[in-house]
Amino acid sequence: MPDMPGLDQLERAAEIVHAVMPPTPQVSWPLLCERAGCEVWVKHENQTPAGAFKIRGGIVYMDALRRDQPGVAGVVAATRGNHGQSVAFAATRNGLTATVVVPEGNSVEKNAAMRAFGADLVVHGHDFQASLEHAVALAAERRLHMVQSFDPMLVAGVGSYGLELFRSVPDLDAVYVPIGLGSGICGVIAARDAVGSRAEVVGVVAANAPAYALSLEAGAVVSTNSADTMADGMACRVPDAGAFEAISRGAAGVVRVSEDEIKAAMRHYFTDTHNVAEGAGAAPLAALLKERDRWQGRKVGLILSGGNVDRTVYQAVLQEADTNEAETR
Repeated sequence: MPDMPGLDQLERAAEIVHAVMPPTPQVSWPLLCERAGCEVWVKHENQTPAGAFKIRGGIVYMDALRRDQPGVAGVVAATRGNHGQSVAFAATRNGLTATVVVPEGNSVEKNAAMRAFGADLVVHGHDFQASLEHAVALAAERRLHMVQSFDPMLVAGVGSYGLELFRSVPDLDAVYVPIGLGSGICGVIAARDAVGSRAEVVGVVAANAPAYALSLEAGAVVSTNSADTMADGMACRVPDAGAFEAISRGAAGVVRVSEDEIKAAMRHYFTDTHNVAEGAGAAPLAALLKERDRWQGRKVGLILSGGNVDRTVYQAVLQEADTNEAETR
């Protein structure tokens, strides 16, 4: 596995990111603290120009690509949405074309956003893994640069939000982070280690997409046959080996949350903070509420990784009733 970014690399990445967008806020919301029974700090990555943390990685990656390979004319990536928005946003800013492959039935609004950022959208395959394989084939066929969803430069870029969080709230006891392919949690681990924080980093996966949880339990990469979760940012069925190694070394553990728990957390974010959270963004709150007895009276960070959820999906989630409201108040 490539070395994790150190403090110098994270600070340089933060400079590149902040030249394009301001730092996102970290806020302690009283109603959320009351619900969780501890001091909760939400890192609002739903407040970036693309509505999710991934944009940071794209900005840093394309900056490096432009300097290291000036002859590159275009890039290609596979995505369920937020990585594709990041790639399209950053590629267009750097004068590159961006081809983005998404699976069938992908988020309508994320697809529209990727096109608006300049992506040539290609729909192929029944899930992310099938889209990824097609993207790799397109890269070879069209002589495009393949932007993987996990890469050291992406980790350095998204790690800038971890740097912001730990420097703003230096005495956190734990941080819950959703896991898709792993760049977000690896960036948080790198930032935690770089600043010398003692916070536990806890990964969160959907129970319906448990590949990283299964891998940590087995001590080796374990793939699954499906990743059928409404939290598309966590719909991974083939873990990245480098990400797995970093997570197994640096994370305190991985929590699985159900579809109902994710949806309840989406509603709680709206009720308690009036912020929109997509499934992956709400999953850390779901995990904290599941483990709330561990953290009574302590200080916990939650990564609200994005707010890009289709209106019809969000409407349906908000209209569902909370069956365990008494347990989470």
